[in-house]
Amino acid sequence: MTINNVVEAIWALSALGLIVLVLLHSPKGDGVGAIGGQAQLFSSTKSAEATLNRVTWTLTVIFLGLTVVLSANLLGK
Repeated sequence: MTINNVVEAIWALSALGLIVLVLLHSPKGDGVGAIGGQAQLFSSTKSAEATLNRVTWTLTVIFLGLTVVLSANLLGK
């Protein structure tokens, strides 16, 4: 298993994670709080929405960064 394969696996997982997180966002601002009435993991729906936004942006940066690395072939084959 090469480093390229590991990076590609992380890239694919970040893409799947982004798909799931974007689908969890609500256009009306309900977001995670709309699932099951209210998010039990967080103290408030604002906290849940803020966490969801933070994780989404983090995965976006990881995905785009790895896209540049893989497309420029910076790791070598």
